[in-house]
Amino acid sequence: MNRLKAKSINLSYGNNTIIKDLDIEIPEGEITILIGANGSGKSTLLRALARLMKPDKGNIVLDGESIFNLPTKEVAKKLSILPQSPIAPEGMTVFQLVKQGRYPYQTLFQQWSKEDEKMVNKALRETGMVELKNRTVDSLSGGQRQRAWIAMTLAQNTETILLDEPTTYLDLAHQVEILDLLDELNKNEERTIVMVLHDLNLAFRYADHIVAIRDKEIYAEGKPYDVVTPDMVRNVFGMKCRIINDPVSDTPLCVPIGNKKVVNL
Repeated sequence: MNRLKAKSINLSYGNNTIIKDLDIEIPEGEITILIGANGSGKSTLLRALARLMKPDKGNIVLDGESIFNLPTKEVAKKLSILPQSPIAPEGMTVFQLVKQGRYPYQTLFQQWSKEDEKMVNKALRETGMVELKNRTVDSLSGGQRQRAWIAMTLAQNTETILLDEPTTYLDLAHQVEILDLLDELNKNEERTIVMVLHDLNLAFRYADHIVAIRDKEIYAEGKPYDVVTPDMVRNVFGMKCRIINDPVSDTPLCVPIGNKKVVNL
């Protein structure tokens, strides 16, 4: 049984339908990456999967139950979401931020436990943030700040992690650093990871499962080499390209064809 799936959902903002009659099953223990043109509904779909947005039609199912019938804290123990460009309160330290991930496990009579401390310290180690835990979040570099937020989601200790553009505004070196971290979490701890990415070649490199969205629905999905073709890129993004083999990762590499002189096509 798939842990997280959407069944025949419609998503809209007012009268503007963003997603229509969409079905998706998130492969457990894999990295799923949502791609599509700007405004295609990738982030909207991610919000719905995280229960931050209720479908006009259809349902989101988590472990066989409607996610909207489950208590909020129960959902928060099963999946976590990192939105795009989150902002921490001014003066908050990394340690204070990461502690927020333990909120679902605290009650009126149990505010902080040894398990909470253990999971926070583990998240700080996994993200390489131990030495920075007393720094304020707003004093960190972009890559460090993103690792701090990821540490918070790890402290939440969910099997499924949803991330909306986790590499936004980062330079290439920091993008690869963050994606390597997520890849290690997936491979070493079998976390199910779902994320939205704009950079196609990074998406193809890190994804086990690609979902391409166009015209309010899924245009193609599957393993990168099964779905990444010049036709897919042209139809989803309106861009001509060649698909070659990435010599580093042995994954598809998209080479755009623009107006500059093209050789040996």
